[in-house]
Amino acid sequence: MRLDLTPYRRSTIGFDRLFDLLETNARSAADNYPPFNLERLAEDRYRITLAVAGFSRDEIEITAHQNLLLVAGRKNETHDGAHFLHVGIANRSFERRFELADFVFVEDARLNDGLLVIDLVREVPEAMKPKSIAIKSGAPLAAVESDGGSAKAA
Repeated sequence: MRLDLTPYRRSTIGFDRLFDLLETNARSAADNYPPFNLERLAEDRYRITLAVAGFSRDEIEITAHQNLLLVAGRKNETHDGAHFLHVGIANRSFERRFELADFVFVEDARLNDGLLVIDLVREVPEAMKPKSIAIKSGAPLAAVESDGGSAKAA
């Protein structure tokens, strides 16, 4: 299935990142290796768990860019002279990308029992958080005039 968003791109402004994300996900939907879970632990906490059996810490690299988390596993394809009759355990190199929302950061990453667990947290800066504005009573403040900055009531 091919996703064509050209008609929407012509009539919208500022949604390029969203359309790129949709097109990328449509292209990569067939690759499910390694399998993973996404969890929401709390309102601002998330967890990605990847099944990376057979990989050591030295063979996995996690890179956080702005709005992108890249998890890559590099495996040598050597079998040390083994003659397999059947190979059912996936042991190939991989690269898995996760698009992150603004202000989402990697808090921790751990490998245990073949599962790579990456904890994420959303930390919105104080300046970006909504603020409640107190409503006062009385007349509004006087306008500031440009002749020396003194305030005069109109």
